[in-house]
This record gives sequence, structure tokens and C-alpha cells, in this order.
Amino acid sequence: MKIIDRYLSRQLLVTGLLALSVLSVVLVLANILKQLLGLLINHDAPLELLLSIIGYILPFSLTFTIPWGYLTAVLLVFGKMSAENELIALRSSGVSVPRISVVVFVVGALCVAICLWINVDIAPKAQMKMKDALYNIATSNPLAMFGNDKVIDQFPGYKIYVEKSEGAELGNLLVFKMNSETNDPMQVIHAQRGSLETNPEKKEILMHIYDGRFEQRNDQEPQNLAKIVQGTMKETTLPISLEELYEKNKKKRGWSQMTVAEVMARMEAGDLSPEKRASMKSAGLTEVNKRFSFSLASMAFALIGVPLAITAQRRETSIGFLLSLIIAFAYFLFIPIADALKDKPKFHAELLVWSPNVIFGMLGLVLFWRLSRR
Repeated sequence: MKIIDRYLSRQLLVTGLLALSVLSVVLVLANILKQLLGLLINHDAPLELLLSIIGYILPFSLTFTIPWGYLTAVLLVFGKMSAENELIALRSSGVSVPRISVVVFVVGALCVAICLWINVDIAPKAQMKMKDALYNIATSNPLAMFGNDKVIDQFPGYKIYVEKSEGAELGNLLVFKMNSETNDPMQVIHAQRGSLETNPEKKEILMHIYDGRFEQRNDQEPQNLAKIVQGTMKETTLPISLEELYEKNKKKRGWSQMTVAEVMARMEAGDLSPEKRASMKSAGLTEVNKRFSFSLASMAFALIGVPLAITAQRRETSIGFLLSLIIAFAYFLFIPIADALKDKPKFHAELLVWSPNVIFGMLGLVLFWRLSRR
């Protein structure tokens, strides 16, 4: 049996690493880089910065591609062994399917440990560093943030729409000055043209607006539409602080950019109303449970992958990839569902994230039982 275990473990590791590489590079990184490519080109990002961003993306992608790649390896290896009657030969020698599969679960447990480490600690830190890197790209050349037909909402207190941008010259722009507390627009400026100028000493952008029209709400009664003032302006300059943008970037961290310890601390911090505290606690618990639950994906995939591969008896790589795509899609579909419900305590999204492990685990055990009776 040691020879069989070594043979299986070698086949699973080699095939799994190959599948992991293909999935990471072609499916995950290609899609993410496609979204970032325009930003990187517009900001003339150096190659080393591009490579660092790829390094930050990889840990997050591995939480999906490690179990998915392992599922593909199980389907391909056992499908080939079944099609070439190797499993029949082993079973004829008195070796049961559960005994043959021991090495599958040992390697699966190793994948679970790696995914747990990445989910709990590595991926959140990498996501935060990637956010900082993208922020640095933007602020190193702030004028490049003003693209064609684009809404810029990164600056605190402003929402700006630019229809056309050529370097520092802007065409057909709308500027909304927002109330910092209610986030309501207090002033709206529309102009056919404008220009941008940076002031490195004061860490700000100066937006020069020409031939504009404006509507201004009353500061004391902003909801009183009768007190809205309208007018025109020949020329005006709006200072936009980059320092505030930096502070906003430091404070605004999503759940996925926090370690488990930081998530637990955030759940207890702050003076919030009972409703908001319940919503925050639900979101935090969902995030923590999601990381632990989906770290077990490799084991769930091993349970369902072995009997499916033996039953299918197909050696074709395309069939194995297709089966892995269907199974992985069904499993990871619970992630967006849980994220959509995490702020609603009544739906108990923190329990929902365990559903795929329960469903796939029970289905795998039934398939194993049926296979052992054949």
C-alpha cells in the first residue's frame, strides 16, 4: 500500500499544482488584471509596482484556486484510474475505495491548513497592502484620476463627473459639494470647461472652473427648496485636499481587509445604536465564519470528487475541468449570497456559509457508501 499511496500522492500533487497554476494565471489573475490594467496604464505605473500588485492579489486568489485546483486533480487522477481499470485491479486485490482514498484526505487536510492560514491572516493583509498600492498610484499623479466619462468620488466632500479629459483640461463637468454629515449635495456646479493644477506644498488639487452655473442650498435649512440660490460664475477655484483623501484611505477598511482579530475588535468597538450594533455583529460573524468554512472546501471537494470521478470513468482532461467548474461554481455561489445578507441578522448569514460544507459533505458520504456497495 505504501507504493500505491506514494503513486497517488505524486499524481495528486503534480496534477493539482498544474491545475492551480492554470486557474490562478488564466482565470483569476487575468480577470483581476483586466480590471486594473486601465488604471495602471493611465498612471504610468512602473513594472515593479505591477509585480507587487500581482503579489498582493495572489493570496486572495489562492483561497479559491487551491481547493478548486485540488478538486480538478482528484477528478482527473481518479477518472483516469477508473477509465484504465486500475481501480478494478486494486479492488480485486482486496483494497477498498475508502483505503485507496486515504491519501486524498491527507493531502486535502494539508490544503485545508494552507487555506486556513491564508484566509485568517495572509489574504486580509495582502488586500490592505493592495489597496494602499492602488491609492499610491492615484495620488502619485492625481490629475490622472480625472478620466473621460467618469465619476470621481474618492475625494471627501466632493463628487465630480467629467465627460471629457485631456491632460489638465476638463470638458463638461459637474461638481457636487456634499454635506459631510448627511452626504446630501449642498452645491451643484455645471461648467463647459475647467482645468486642474496641483499644489504639492499644500497637498491639494486646484480645480479652476470657467463660465459655470451653480445651485446652492441654504446652510441652515438645506431641505427647504424655496431657499435654493441659483447663479452664474465667470471663474472660480475649488481646492481639493489630498491629505483628506489619505486620511479617508487609512480609516476606510472593509471586512475582507481585516484579520480575524481585527474583525472581532471592530465588532465590539464604537458607540452604536442597538440596530447598527446587531448589523455590525452579524457582518463580522459572517466574515469570520466564512473564512473558516471555506477553508474546508478542499475536504468537501475530496469527499464528492472521488466517487464522481470513479462513476464518470472519463480520462479526458476537458471533462475533468468541466466537472470541477460546475462543482466549484455551486460551492462558491454561497459566498455572494452570504455577503448580500451579512448585514441582516434575521437571515443568520453566519450559519449560511457552512451550508456548502454540510451539503457537499453529506452528498459525498452517500456517494462513497453507494460506491462501496457496488
